[in-house]
Amino acid sequence: MILSDSTIKKLVESGQLSIQPCTEDQIQCSSIDLRLGSEFARYSGREPIDVRKGTEAVTVIKADDYIEILPKEFLLATTVEYIKLPPHITAFVEGRSSLGRLGLFIENAGWVDAGFEGQITLELYNANSVPIRLYPGMRICQLVFAMLDTVPEKTYKGKYLGQRGVTPSKIEMDGDL
Repeated sequence: MILSDSTIKKLVESGQLSIQPCTEDQIQCSSIDLRLGSEFARYSGREPIDVRKGTEAVTVIKADDYIEILPKEFLLATTVEYIKLPPHITAFVEGRSSLGRLGLFIENAGWVDAGFEGQITLELYNANSVPIRLYPGMRICQLVFAMLDTVPEKTYKGKYLGQRGVTPSKIEMDGDL
């Protein structure tokens, strides 16, 4: 069940759901708008990325004014907000339609597990043929919440728990590699 604005407000007011910082105008009828942080990361280099080794070819960029994403460029970003989900709530990250219509694909693997806490790292891709300029603090995506039918046996305890700032892939930590 997708949560409505009134349920989201009740969960925030009771402290069960934490979104910091968050203002009343960020709460929509069935989601919360999240804002673009000022930290970004680009993968660089010419060597293939080996998922068993990860990559050190990441350049972190601090952009207080704006950042341009070049055509066909991939960029990591972070949200301003730090979220903390209770064990019975999961969330989906959805890009804003207004940005999608410019050719900006916004993703974070789409899913935030129950029990997750941290800033959301976003994967941005410019599918357009011209650069797109983005500004820290602007609304970048929305978080849609859903209630689980029961509290799960295992909540999120993964490698991104508590992340702050833009967080590159940690796939090399996967046990199946």
